[in-house]
Amino acid sequence: MRLFRTVLVSNGLVLAFLSGAAEAQQNARAAGKMVTLQMPAIPDPARVTLDPKTTALMVLDYVEPICNAQPSCKGKMLPAMTPFMEQVRKAGLTVAYGTREQNMSKWLKEVAPTPNDIKVTNTAQDRFYNTDLDKALKAKGIKTLIMVGWKVSGSVTYTSVGAMAHDYTVVIPVDTTSAGSDYETTIGFYNVLNSGNANLANEPLKPKATTLSRTDMITFQ
Repeated sequence: MRLFRTVLVSNGLVLAFLSGAAEAQQNARAAGKMVTLQMPAIPDPARVTLDPKTTALMVLDYVEPICNAQPSCKGKMLPAMTPFMEQVRKAGLTVAYGTREQNMSKWLKEVAPTPNDIKVTNTAQDRFYNTDLDKALKAKGIKTLIMVGWKVSGSVTYTSVGAMAHDYTVVIPVDTTSAGSDYETTIGFYNVLNSGNANLANEPLKPKATTLSRTDMITFQ
């Protein structure tokens, strides 16, 4: 693993400099003066074993209007999420969904909710803000949240912070979320590990913190 990743800073925005990001660099240069710095590399995903009785899956914005406009949603996220959802259902986990009111009926069919799932209509990126999500999860004895969906630098980041603030441990499978570009995705993963009860070493299941994992590295027992 590389210890550092080169990033560019322009007008207060951090842009991760990744291979194949020539277009992003060109756009960034047009925006303003650039400086180069180093940031820690994102750690490898961790293998975790979770108790299905106290773990819930939180699904964010796997909806047609968003995923039709974002190639990585259907091209990368959905192929990983579809078999993982089958695994989650088989294990009997609580499943919760959160999106805006206009999208609540537009979930991708491969990962759509069932009548008994928790559903929250959000007005902010943090699904805990001004909703009954915490109450619904606590009523089922949930202590750990697996968080998936669009996008890691937006709703996933803010909802993971909200979850930690409500004393949940968070697991984010890296293959079930993304963002509009490689550098935005990288910054998103860095942010979720560096927020709340920070876990930059990606210690598996650090209490009330976020762990990065992957769908093929998550088991239920």
